[in-house]
Amino acid sequence: MAGTHLQDKVAIVTGASRGIGRAVALALAAEGASVAVNYASSIAAAGEVVATIEEMGAKAVALSADVSQADQVDALLKAVMAKWGRVDVLVNNAGITRDNLLLRMKPEDWQGVIDLNLTGVFLCTRGVSKIMLKQKAGRIINIASVSGLMGNAGQANYTAAKAGAIGFTKAVAKELASRGITVNAVAPGFIATDMTKDISSDEILPYIPLGRFGQASEVAGMVRFLAADPAAAYITGQVFNVDGGMVMA
Repeated sequence: MAGTHLQDKVAIVTGASRGIGRAVALALAAEGASVAVNYASSIAAAGEVVATIEEMGAKAVALSADVSQADQVDALLKAVMAKWGRVDVLVNNAGITRDNLLLRMKPEDWQGVIDLNLTGVFLCTRGVSKIMLKQKAGRIINIASVSGLMGNAGQANYTAAKAGAIGFTKAVAKELASRGITVNAVAPGFIATDMTKDISSDEILPYIPLGRFGQASEVAGMVRFLAADPAAAYITGQVFNVDGGMVMA
């Protein structure tokens, strides 16, 4: 096993069956964490992630939950507590896109993205906060997006949700800091995943100084630092771009 910073710790990663979530789950397991691999529909993919983690010598379980639904989030957290008795790390990664221009965007496409990408963050964070407050320790990492910082035409719903997640991160970081809980956000740029597979690189690459799409493992590296490294204990309420230089403040 590569590291032991999360040995005997428990992590929940939402939307962990593929893409960035999968990479994050593997990265935390590499630090020794027991990982709850949350998924919405792809039980086979989630099972593959669990099997890979177990091959690494760590523990994992696949748990189905639509994190936009309060009752399913409650059930998810109860299952984790019943199995391992604690939650040390939460990574709010689950998300969807339903892109369209504003004038063509259907209310249900707006609401669906807000429900999962923002309300899901609220529900999961609220749930684990109760656990972490009793532990007087915990690390929460919200996967945002550069879209939430700079906007993106055709993604009013997604951009609003991710911008909301960034504001949420800062507010909750202030609420929980006195109890030793850090809350940070990671804002990926264009990462090579199923979500970006149909995007023309010729249109995007001129805006990325490093000249390439990122890899899910590179986002996971930042999450791993914030979640596991002792050096991250004094970092809270921050947004970290992993975007090849696309957004520079």
